[in-house]
Amino acid sequence: MNLDMIEQVFPANVEEVPVVVEHVSGLAELAGVHPKRIMHLELAVEEAVMNICSYAYEKPPGTVTVRVSSEDDRLTVQLIDEGVPFDPLSLEEPDIKAALEDRKIGGLGVLLIRRVMDEVHYQRKDGLNILTMAMLMNQQPEQ
Repeated sequence: MNLDMIEQVFPANVEEVPVVVEHVSGLAELAGVHPKRIMHLELAVEEAVMNICSYAYEKPPGTVTVRVSSEDDRLTVQLIDEGVPFDPLSLEEPDIKAALEDRKIGGLGVLLIRRVMDEVHYQRKDGLNILTMAMLMNQQPEQ
C-alpha cells in the first residue's frame, strides 16, 4: 500500500523516542513492510532519534519532525531537526575489528543505520538537518 507523506512533530527528548519508533513502525506495518524489515527500521529510527534528542539542541527542548511515505516497494523516513548542523554520514566508520581499548568512542549507531537501511542521505537545508532513510519494503533482510 502506498502511503502519502505523513508528517508529525515530536518533542526531541529521550522519553519520546519509543513514541516516535512506535509511530514509524505502525506506518511501516500499514504500508506492508516485511516484519523483519520493521525490526531493522525500528533500530535505525531509535538510534537516529536518540542522537537528535541527545546532541542536536544546545538549548533543549527542540523538536524532531518525522515524515514517512511509501511508494511502490520503498518506504522512506525523514527525520528533521533545527539543531546544530551535523552530518552523521561524515563520520569515519569505526574499526569494529580493533581492540576495544583502541577504538574511538561513538560512531556505532551510524554504522548500524547504514547497515540496516538500504539508503541513507543527509542534507542541511534552510537551517534544518534532514536525515533521509529508505528501505525496500518486501526484501527479507540477510541473517
